[in-house]
Amino acid sequence: MQYEFRRIGDGGQAVLRETKRAVTPFGGLVVMVELLRKLGAVEAVRARLPFRYESNNAIDPAHTLLAFWLGVMAGARRFAHLQMLRSDRALQELCGTRFPGDDAVRNFFQRFGPAQNAAFFPAMFRWLLERHPPGPCLLDLDSTLLQRFGRQEGAEHGYNPTRRSGRAHRPLVAFLTQPVLVLHAWLRAGHAADSRGAVEFLTEALATLPASCPLQGLRADAGFHDQKLLGFLEERALPYVIVAQRNRSIQLHVQGLTTWTTVEPGADVGEFTEQLPATSRPRRFVVVRLRLPDPTEQRLLAVPGYEYRVFITNRPEPAAWIWHHYDQRAAIEPRFSELKTDLGADDFCLQKFFPTEAAFLSVLFVFNLLSVCQALGAFRRQGQARPATLRQSLFVCGAIAGRSGHKFVLFLSAAWGGLASRKPFLDKIQHAILPIAPTLDPPLTPAPSSPAKLLKNNPPP
Repeated sequence: MQYEFRRIGDGGQAVLRETKRAVTPFGGLVVMVELLRKLGAVEAVRARLPFRYESNNAIDPAHTLLAFWLGVMAGARRFAHLQMLRSDRALQELCGTRFPGDDAVRNFFQRFGPAQNAAFFPAMFRWLLERHPPGPCLLDLDSTLLQRFGRQEGAEHGYNPTRRSGRAHRPLVAFLTQPVLVLHAWLRAGHAADSRGAVEFLTEALATLPASCPLQGLRADAGFHDQKLLGFLEERALPYVIVAQRNRSIQLHVQGLTTWTTVEPGADVGEFTEQLPATSRPRRFVVVRLRLPDPTEQRLLAVPGYEYRVFITNRPEPAAWIWHHYDQRAAIEPRFSELKTDLGADDFCLQKFFPTEAAFLSVLFVFNLLSVCQALGAFRRQGQARPATLRQSLFVCGAIAGRSGHKFVLFLSAAWGGLASRKPFLDKIQHAILPIAPTLDPPLTPAPSSPAKLLKNNPPP
């Protein structure tokens, strides 16, 4: 069978034919497949997965999750998009397995309930962190909105600046730096406040953190200025810097400040210690005063020409250090855009709440795998590249499957960088010294509560 046509550029004759050879546009995914093999990811999933398939004809559930990971890396944004990998014989031969269809992937996630999510995903996040080079880290708490266009469990009306009458989920995520990795996450109902369940969430997150990653501090925005959370952090002697909610009492103290230290042109810092109403102890407040380019611009505090930022902290460092320390948190903000825009974290949605949470957590795990890949240092780029950048520059590469004796061979197209542009990654993976994690993790310390209480049947406070 063939189809004859003329080329649009020069009008020359051309013929369209088909081939039975296995061809893939994602030959560059060999880098991630090799990283997963080196890490022992499939074996780790098998050891921790809280269920098994009884049918002898069923695809290994660990391979089903592997297919989901690779699909997200390749650009899938819906479960239906995973069909492209089921038709990709070259990629399946590269992995040495067959990939399921989109319905099989949905059924895989439908098996997850609150117990399965709590048993599997924290253990997997901990396992990956244990394979990462040890070192001190900072923890950043933040939340975001996942827009929903239906009646899914937990999708509720709440604060939603994009769609005022729209439904959403509001996940809570704990990030580690550096490189940026997700430590823990909850999917929550759309009307949940930022700080709701934060103490229970942080209890689980700290139980997930391995001993090889000592925590040096926590940062969070004003949504987490909560007395219960501050008390929790102080009981555990965890250093924190949190943006203070500027209520009337704090505004009066800021306006009464008379001692300022200039740290750079247009920026001054000051501080005060005060026990506010309804608080258990005095706390330190650091104030940053920024001169506005336009003195007539209206701001929250009625002091012409200035904008103020207020932090509450238990750290002893100078006020200027506290300000710059918190500003480094700006590296976290683009990660939500990457998760949603590049990895489709807000698009893998099922009717039930906990299967949706399982799919969301699986996307976060893909984000961690990409961060670990970049941490090997073979990507010639300053900072942490977006997943979409990795996809276009590394994963997308035309390739043809073949044989050399009994060996499988994947021929990467030289026009798309071929093996030469991916060999540095493969060499780094081959020679990487990764800590050997135990086959099974020690049991995690159970949190006092579960995210199940944040479902729609529990009204907002």
